[in-house]
Amino acid sequence: MSGRDPGRDPGRSERPAEDAERGALQPKYRRAFGCVTWVNMAVLVFLAAAFLLPLPFRYIGNGEIFSEIQIRLAFVGLVLIVPGMALGAALGARTYRVERALGTRAGAGVGATAGLASYLLLFALVEGLYLFAVPLVVSAFLLLYALFATSWGFERRRLMVLFAAALSALSGVVALLLNFDLLGLMGALFAAVSAAVGGYVGGAGYARAGGDAMIPPGATIRRREPRRKPR
Repeated sequence: MSGRDPGRDPGRSERPAEDAERGALQPKYRRAFGCVTWVNMAVLVFLAAAFLLPLPFRYIGNGEIFSEIQIRLAFVGLVLIVPGMALGAALGARTYRVERALGTRAGAGVGATAGLASYLLLFALVEGLYLFAVPLVVSAFLLLYALFATSWGFERRRLMVLFAAALSALSGVVALLLNFDLLGLMGALFAAVSAAVGGYVGGAGYARAGGDAMIPPGATIRRREPRRKPR
């Protein structure tokens, strides 16, 4: 995730020729819109993975496990889609493009952490376990801070995401030790894995949204080849 602020538009000499074809919309706003689109795609992938992963329980074992987990994960996805779009737009407008490999790795890690923390937090609030929700709120805050702390280096932000993930996982373990719930355990695991898959897709979109105009100076990202006009 790039730490550069794209608030300053590149000069005319730095802009690709395709900018003239796209009207007056500034590159950072094109990137913001692109990130919103990829957030939607990431949520769709999350919902698809959340359906497919517990699917064997429908035919092998207890079908009620599949139904209950499916309802819980669908609820998490639907609740998070609108805030996710808003955060995607804000993050896209504040950052430049990154290498695809970095974007997908970061997206998967952030997605897994967000999926686990969101699942546990939502159902802690639904069940009225407000004390249990406190460390999960802290975990979510750390995750958001790591995403938007663009002045920090990647390594510091990665460590903050890992700390947020560890805090969410520890909270889940404590909850299971106090009151073991098989559906809760499986739901949390499926939420983390499904969100990691969705985050991988979202990270791929984060890496490419905005086009060549949002490639940071000095980056090794390959620019798109201009289309040849048919003769």
